[in-house]
Amino acid sequence: METPTSTRWRRARLALVGFAAAAPLLASATPSAQADPGDSGRVSKLNAQIERLDKAYGGDLAKLKDTQFAVKQALKKSQDLKQDLTAARALVAQMAASQYMSNGADPSVTALSSDDPSTVLNNASLVSHVAQNQAGKVKQIQVLVASQEQARRDAEKKIDELEGEIKDLVKQKARVKALLKKYKPESPSVGMGGITARMKKVHDIVDQEMGPFPTIGCFRSTGDPQDHGTGHACDFMVTTGGTMAAGAAKDLGDRTAAFAISNASKLGIKYIIWRQRIYDMRSPGWRAMENRGGVTANHYDHVHISVF
Repeated sequence: METPTSTRWRRARLALVGFAAAAPLLASATPSAQADPGDSGRVSKLNAQIERLDKAYGGDLAKLKDTQFAVKQALKKSQDLKQDLTAARALVAQMAASQYMSNGADPSVTALSSDDPSTVLNNASLVSHVAQNQAGKVKQIQVLVASQEQARRDAEKKIDELEGEIKDLVKQKARVKALLKKYKPESPSVGMGGITARMKKVHDIVDQEMGPFPTIGCFRSTGDPQDHGTGHACDFMVTTGGTMAAGAAKDLGDRTAAFAISNASKLGIKYIIWRQRIYDMRSPGWRAMENRGGVTANHYDHVHISVF
């Protein structure tokens, strides 16, 4: 005849057997030991390097700032998924303990439920949950684990890309110094809408050669200025109202960007952004940029031109 004590021990032994059977499932639901991509010191160091290069290389390094933005977004996604994962695991642990206890107070469950909620999922309380045909929640956690791990890898990749771009730019130091010597930075001028004399010259020549444009926007200090705030940039709009450029408008943008690149040396142009790509004279060649979530933010309706 079984006593209450022997019954409890039998349940505990069954739980251990079930736990062993569920081991493959648990293994796939255990988050990586490296849940946090990179480290704050590494990212802070890269951010500081960007600020120093900005000053040394003649102002806004838009491509580096773009990758810096991507790192920030990737880290946020990874952290958000990690929080979701922690919350989901805690919920399953709580459900498992509640269901187990609803069948009668069991000292083994009391001991299990006293663990930290983020780790209790990895012990025998999960076996009770799985045994009662609620493995669906565990599968949801598996999806979260996979998503969080992918987000962590994506963030690490973006950090590696940022490091690579910084190293590449540093290698261009001699070229950049020669450009800066040729195009000494100018100060904004009163009575010219806040733009520098060089930007005013580029504005007039591009408008004369490639225009007319629906509108040209230059000085602004809000949002992400990208040299607009210091009077070193203008946006040559090829459509209005946030409309994606197509047909003749896209052709105008293509020709304007090509004209700016061809005449960059003569006019002192620093970089051009068009259709989610950037061409920086300090590191020449078209390079893709991050998705900022809109037609205008991704430069699909205007050509951005910055000068030294």
